[in-house]
Amino acid sequence: MATLLSSSPSLLFTKISPTSLSPQSLSLSSVSLSSSSSLSSSISLSAKSLSLSTSSRRVSLSAFTVKASGAEKKKVLIVNTNSGGHAVIGFYFAKELLSGGHDVTVLTVGDEGSDKMKKPPFSRFNEITESGGKTVWGEPSAIGTVLEGLTFDVVLDNNGKDLDTVKPVVDWAKSSGAGQFLFISSAGIYKQTEEPPHVEGDTVKADAGHVAVEKYLSEVFGNWASFRPQYMIGSGNNKDCEEWFFDRIVRGRPVPIPGSGMQLTNISHVKDLSSMLTKAVENPTAASGIIFNCVSDRAVTLDGMAKLCAKAAGLPVEIVHYDPKTIGSDAKKAFPFRNMHFYAEPRAAKDLLGWQSATNLPEDLKERYEEYVKIGRDKKDIKFDIDDKILDTLKAPVAV
Repeated sequence: MATLLSSSPSLLFTKISPTSLSPQSLSLSSVSLSSSSSLSSSISLSAKSLSLSTSSRRVSLSAFTVKASGAEKKKVLIVNTNSGGHAVIGFYFAKELLSGGHDVTVLTVGDEGSDKMKKPPFSRFNEITESGGKTVWGEPSAIGTVLEGLTFDVVLDNNGKDLDTVKPVVDWAKSSGAGQFLFISSAGIYKQTEEPPHVEGDTVKADAGHVAVEKYLSEVFGNWASFRPQYMIGSGNNKDCEEWFFDRIVRGRPVPIPGSGMQLTNISHVKDLSSMLTKAVENPTAASGIIFNCVSDRAVTLDGMAKLCAKAAGLPVEIVHYDPKTIGSDAKKAFPFRNMHFYAEPRAAKDLLGWQSATNLPEDLKERYEEYVKIGRDKKDIKFDIDDKILDTLKAPVAV
């Protein structure tokens, strides 16, 4: 084994055959760097090639990635929406960052005393503050006033869907010296494709608000990244997904699914999304200027979702299929997912960040069903007017 040492920090190259020390390219299997800097005490580098010249003793590395065992601690600001399915992303992201020793402030849109703040995930913000995080409320358009005098290394916008909303946050972050800007976009901006799944680089809808934000970021911010999530599940989510299926299954009602039920979609636990964001914070160089599909790496059919929810509840399920055209304007309100193939793959996160999905949908649904029962939703009085309209067109019986 040949060893190359420098003063400080030190480089240690292993698994290099002494007989291959020639001007030819050598294969590098591992490199470790030890340093007493504010970064970790141990950083491992992997490279595709090492070129070593015996005449000049020059070493060149190409195509290498950095993986930190204990990344530099950052001051992170999360601008969090106060509604919709994305609110839970900021909550989980904050908790994951705090568990890694980062300094976290969550700026939630609106007023702390509003009725919205009585619902999850906002009602659980004590989990953030008890872990050392800070929570504030205000309007992103006045972010400079709300956070006057404060600076951050990283800013995440998990609120805006168009440039008018996000631009004040971007401009403030840049002027206040933030080194990295992350944006929660949406996989919904992809155009329909004949070759699913969606991968980073696929054609997007040019008029989508998220696209304008991504374009602006690429023009004005040195280090930025955009994340495109799809459907999410996880404790604290306040937008129906799996609950829609549980509502019908526990009451013995048919589950009406548009079309064939074989349409593919992607449902990820929000912990997957927060871990991907954290990878970007801890490896900003690898994430810089990249679009990431912020999803798990498994698809599920619409019928499959109904069956998995029934299995999680330990109950049978009756699935009926219908043509959404028969119910007219109620079609979009009748079902929680798109009536089409709609799923993506997280290729960029795997390749560039070394991220791996930990989503296990059958197990995650068991957890969600336990919480569904715990909060008493299985006993809640729910109206199924649109379902009844669908079932009437199919002449299917309705449980009383």
